[in-house]
Amino acid sequence: MELGQDQPVAVVTGASSGIGKSTAGQLAALGWQVIGTGRDPRRCAAAEPEIAAAARAGGGFTIVRGDFTLMADVKRVAAEVADRVPRVDVLINNAGGVRDRQIITAEGTEATFAANHLAPFLLTRELMPLLKLSAASRPPGTTRVIAVSSSAHRVVDGLAWDDLQSFGQPHPTLAYCRAKLATILFTRELARRAEPNGITAQAMHPGVVASNFASHGDAAMQAHMAAAATVSPDEAAETLAWLATALEGGRDGGRYFHRKAEETPAEAAHDQAAAARLWTETEELLSKLGC
Repeated sequence: MELGQDQPVAVVTGASSGIGKSTAGQLAALGWQVIGTGRDPRRCAAAEPEIAAAARAGGGFTIVRGDFTLMADVKRVAAEVADRVPRVDVLINNAGGVRDRQIITAEGTEATFAANHLAPFLLTRELMPLLKLSAASRPPGTTRVIAVSSSAHRVVDGLAWDDLQSFGQPHPTLAYCRAKLATILFTRELARRAEPNGITAQAMHPGVVASNFASHGDAAMQAHMAAAATVSPDEAAETLAWLATALEGGRDGGRYFHRKAEETPAEAAHDQAAAARLWTETEELLSKLGC
């Protein structure tokens, strides 16, 4: 992939549909080179030419397929990104989802925890050399990692340290709520660790988005989504694109946003000791998986 000297590069996960697809399109239309990721081969095949055709001012889009419930796939995707671009200016960890039941992956992890927490943690770690290269060559505050969390994190009052992956949690939606709390705690600790390298990390809540997000959720989740006042994927994507490009997104890392405004997350999301512990335990878990 050929880049202009100052052309920004973004990686957007979950870019084959919904918020991720709209975000990738908005950035490509601003002249960014965007690498998206997606799981479903048909949606990926449809999204790639559509977003690429909408790109403006030298922008472009390509997509890499991968199943983010599997850490081996995450590592492969990261390697493919590194083969395509010399740096990454913004990483948007959008991919995730909720399930209607507990699913144990071929790697022995719980699928909701794997897709919503382990995958963005590992992808961020694997792309960190490219993020550092960006931060070393671009103005302060330009290089960013943005995570899509959820107001669902407010449902739980903390992580279950004796059952971090919620293997013992029979309600799949509660496992999702815990994973989205983990997203904010990961962002807080990433902001602390990456700030000396000139990298800013932020989290956001997209709202209740009219997309295929809940298609794999249980009946209660699907009923909630059907009854809620939804917003379009484009509206949620506007906040992600704003966090990627506006000055506000590049200062004072570790914050939580909704509709282009900072919000205060739940008390449990402010626990810096929990954020540090989650980082350590995640590294240990990934090490056991050979990552």
